[in-house]
Amino acid sequence: MKLFDVHTHVQFAAFRDDAKTVILRALEAGVWMINVGTQKDTSEAAIKIAHEYKEGIYATVGLHPIHTSRSYHDEQEIGAASEGSEPRLDGFWSRREEFDYNEYKKLALDEKVIAIGECGLDYYRLEEDTKKKQERIFIKQIELSRDTKKPLMIHCREAFGDLINILNSYHSSLIPRPGVVHFFSGDKEEAKKLMDFGFLFSFGGVLTFTRDYEDVVKYIPLEQILLETDAPYVAPVPYRGKRNEPSYVIEVAKKIAEIKSLSLEQAAEITFQNAQKIFQLGSLATKLLE
Repeated sequence: MKLFDVHTHVQFAAFRDDAKTVILRALEAGVWMINVGTQKDTSEAAIKIAHEYKEGIYATVGLHPIHTSRSYHDEQEIGAASEGSEPRLDGFWSRREEFDYNEYKKLALDEKVIAIGECGLDYYRLEEDTKKKQERIFIKQIELSRDTKKPLMIHCREAFGDLINILNSYHSSLIPRPGVVHFFSGDKEEAKKLMDFGFLFSFGGVLTFTRDYEDVVKYIPLEQILLETDAPYVAPVPYRGKRNEPSYVIEVAKKIAEIKSLSLEQAAEITFQNAQKIFQLGSLATKLLE
């Protein structure tokens, strides 16, 4: 049985001491993964790791919306404050980055890069004047997806109305299978609008400890669902409170199977095929795309 963790971050500082061990543990358990970039340095690190393995490990490149302006100091992502910009007394750490289209395009053309992102909108802990900057940089990454023909890996938090409006405005720039909305937290109406664009949705460990998302998981066809961990964050039951890792994605698969009244094997097989299809991986993907 194979599983596909389509959104993880083993290149983050949280795995600095044991990334290889974590990856091998996942591969031995039949888990493939995509390490998702959040800035230029974490995108480059994801590519570097992907090239160390013949198959099963892939990368995305992109600028996370929280990194378009000052962002919360997250040691799990970027290490201790002494390794970057000046820490702030209010708990924020300015590590903003301007999106350099040409630099990201060079990274995106790497054969191990299979998507653009994570990109999108995040209105949590947001200063109002940063919304337009997030929108502008998201649009640039939509254009990068179009130009490289690689799908988007979308992050959206408390901003689905604006996200859908942007996607509608730039509908002609979306590729035929435009991408994935990761850690989907929207409602059925928002899911329907995003499905109409052709997006898939990934769900993670939060399903194992709250029922808040069960109705929308039931609503979305299994053919448009993917598995994720978002490691090192949001570990599933029975690992809550611990650092998350890709091998734990089986707990998400179990929960999807339960919600959908399927066997674990069915949920694993279909979500794995969904990932291969959307990211155009291997002979199976070629067959599915015919």
